[in-house]
Amino acid sequence: MTVRVVIVDDQALVRAGFKMVLDSQPDLAVVGEAIDGADALRVLARTEADVVVMDIRMPTMDGVEATRRICADRPSGPPRVLVLTTFDTEADAFAALRAGASGFLLKNVPPEELLDAIRVVARGDSVVAPSITRRLLDRFAGQLGVTPTADPRLAQLTEREREVLLFVAQGLSNAEIAAKAHVAEATVKTHVGRILAKLHLRDRVQAVVLAYESGLVTPGR
Repeated sequence: MTVRVVIVDDQALVRAGFKMVLDSQPDLAVVGEAIDGADALRVLARTEADVVVMDIRMPTMDGVEATRRICADRPSGPPRVLVLTTFDTEADAFAALRAGASGFLLKNVPPEELLDAIRVVARGDSVVAPSITRRLLDRFAGQLGVTPTADPRLAQLTEREREVLLFVAQGLSNAEIAAKAHVAEATVKTHVGRILAKLHLRDRVQAVVLAYESGLVTPGR
């Protein structure tokens, strides 16, 4: 199955480079390009895509706002957004995760890492390791004005599911959660799947963000 990709970046050379790398793969195809967030929305209105590779800093409409609109329009289905950032825009990357992005990469990643990330996002997973996500949240949650607010969706979770969500938010892998909860790893995967379904979340990254926003966990805890 071919993964259809839209590239959003205001630099023509960057778009051309990404397109060359992606089109060299038999399972990936660039089906559209956009020069900023507003242009991306226009392209996606007429183009079926599975993954949007989104820059952050762009004129007219930045990647965070574009991500928010894309994810709000299709909360449970494609396209999924993979944000690209630089070392000094991690705060923007966190904002994009809150907006609904399924993960982010630094722009200087090796080509093979970008390719793998696109495939992971297309499968519905996140490309940010839980521990890395937590470090970002710990570093920037206070700066970005994240005030914990009780989320009524959490009431749908069983006691065990709430416990698993807490472990996910603490940056534990499925294997580590299984060891702590004294259950099989397959059982943890089932719990995570149910948590995402009940809370209408795309992936573990969004689960971590919700845990912080709802006060289930706090920066540094």
